[in-house]
Amino acid sequence: MKKMLAAVAALFVAQAAPADTLIDNVNGYTLDGDRDVVRFTGIVVGDDGRVKELLSRREKRPERPDYRLDGKGRTLIPGLIDAHGHVMGLGLGALTLDLSDTNSLQEAQAKIAAYAAANPSPRWIVGRGWNQEKWGLGRFPTAADIDSVVSDRPVWLERVDGHAGWANSLAMKEAGVTAETPSPAGGIVEKLDGQPSGIFVDAASELVGRIVPPPLPVVRDRAFATAQDILLSHGITTVADMGTSGEDWTVIRRAGDSGRLRLRILSYASGIEPLLAVAGTQPTPWLYDSKLRMVGVKLYSDGALGSRGAWLKQPYADAAGERGLAFLSDAEIRNLMSRAAMDGFQVAVHAIGDAANAQLLDAIDELSGTYEGDRRWRVEHAQIVDPADLPRFAQHGTIASMQPVHQASDWRMAEARMGIDRLGGAYAWRSMIDNDVPLAFGSDFPVESPNPFHGLAVAISREDAQGQPPGGWMPEQTLILAEALAAFTQGAAFAGFAEDRLGSLEKGKLADFIFIDRDIFQATPEQIRDTQVLETWLAGRKVWERD
Repeated sequence: MKKMLAAVAALFVAQAAPADTLIDNVNGYTLDGDRDVVRFTGIVVGDDGRVKELLSRREKRPERPDYRLDGKGRTLIPGLIDAHGHVMGLGLGALTLDLSDTNSLQEAQAKIAAYAAANPSPRWIVGRGWNQEKWGLGRFPTAADIDSVVSDRPVWLERVDGHAGWANSLAMKEAGVTAETPSPAGGIVEKLDGQPSGIFVDAASELVGRIVPPPLPVVRDRAFATAQDILLSHGITTVADMGTSGEDWTVIRRAGDSGRLRLRILSYASGIEPLLAVAGTQPTPWLYDSKLRMVGVKLYSDGALGSRGAWLKQPYADAAGERGLAFLSDAEIRNLMSRAAMDGFQVAVHAIGDAANAQLLDAIDELSGTYEGDRRWRVEHAQIVDPADLPRFAQHGTIASMQPVHQASDWRMAEARMGIDRLGGAYAWRSMIDNDVPLAFGSDFPVESPNPFHGLAVAISREDAQGQPPGGWMPEQTLILAEALAAFTQGAAFAGFAEDRLGSLEKGKLADFIFIDRDIFQATPEQIRDTQVLETWLAGRKVWERD
C-alpha cells in the first residue's frame, strides 16, 4: 500500500510540475548584466512566463517540453521598450485626420478637404501631424489657409509635436478668441496684423482645445486597441506612457479587466492631480500580470523647438529676442517635483532647450539632498544641453530619456533655430554614455513613428531616412548597435524601475521577445531601418503575428 501511495504521489507531482515551452532553432540575441551581447539558439520558458534557460547550439534540450516551437533559424531578440510615448495619442491620431505624411501646405489643404467630405460627422474636424518645417513654408500656417477649404465646420489640428494647435476662423469664433485675447502664461497666441492668426502655442492651445468635444468611451476603447496593434506590430512590448490622464487610465483598466490588455505600460500621470487620484500615496502595484503600473508623474519645463517654445539660454538665431517659453518658475518646478517625490513617485520632466535642462538639473541638485535613495529622476528629451551641463546628469543618477529619431527629423531645423556653434550638446547620446549617464531610448510617438528600428538605425548612423547628412550629423555622438539596443531594452526598463522583470532575456525575467526578418547585427543602418517584425511574444505567449 505504501509503495502504491508513493507511486500515486509521484505521478501527481509529475503532472503538477511546471510546463516548459522550448523555442528552438533560433538566431537569438540578448544582453547580459554587463550589457554584453549573448548569443543562443534555444530558449526555455516556464509556465510563469519567465525565462528558465538560454541554450547554445550544443547544450542539451529538455526531453519532453510541454510545447516546442521550431524557430526555423529566424532572428529572435528581446521585446523592445519605448521609454517615451503617448499611447492614447497614437490611437486617437490613427482614428482622426493625420497630416504627418503631407509635404506641403497644399497637400495638407487637399487632405483636410477630402477628410471633411468623407466624414460629415462629427461636426468638429480634429487631427494632428502638420509640420511647417517639413513643408518648407517659412512661416506658420494660418486660419485662412484652412478657411479656403473648410469654413463651415470648426477645425482644430495639433502640430506634429503636440506643442501647437492650428484652428480655422469658425473654431476661434466658437472658442471666443478675439484680437483682445492675451497670450496666457506658458503660451503664445500668434497674431497677424493684430488679429489671432490661427496658431496657438503650448498653453495657449487650451483656449481652443477646451471646447473641442471629447471622444466618447467607445472611441477611446477603439483608439487604445488600435494603438496596441500598432505598437505590437513594431515589436514594442512595453511602453512608458508619458502623460496618462485619468480618462486614459480608465480606458487601460477597462482593457485589463476584459482581458484585452496585450501590452505592458509604465504609466506616468499627466500631472499631480491625476497622479494622486489614481495612485494615492505610492506607486501602484503591478496589475494584470505585470502589464500595468503607475510609477510616477510627467511634468513640463518648456515647449518644443519646432514652435520655438523650447526655452534657450540665448535668443533664437532665427527669431531675434525670443528665447522660448519657461513653463514653470524655479520655485514652481521644485514644489511639483517635491510633492511627487515625498510619496515615492518617480519624477519625469520634459526639457528640450538648454535653459530648461539647466533649470531641471538645478532642481534635481537641490531636491536630492532632501529625497535620498534611488530616485532615478528622469529628464525627458534632454535635447539641447549646454555641454557644460552634460556631466551633471550623472551626479544623481539622472536618467537621460532620449529619442534618436528626433535628431534625424530636427537637425536642419536645429541649425536654423540656434546655429551650429550652439549645438555641441545636442542629441548627445555618446556624451551621455561617456559621462556614465543612464540612457533610455524611445520615439515620442505619435510625434514620430513608433518603429524602434528607425531609432536604432539613427543611433548608429546619425543619418535620416534619405541618408542625410552623409556620414552623419555630428557623428562623434554615434553609438554602436549593442549600446543602442541596450537603451531600447535594459536602459528603458531601468528608467522605469522595471529591470527586475523586463529588458533582457536573462534567467528569471519575463519572456518578452520578437521574431524579426533579418539579423540586425549583420545589417547596415539602412537594412536595420527596414526590419520587419514577424511575431511579438509577451511572457512566452504570442500576442501579435504579421499576416
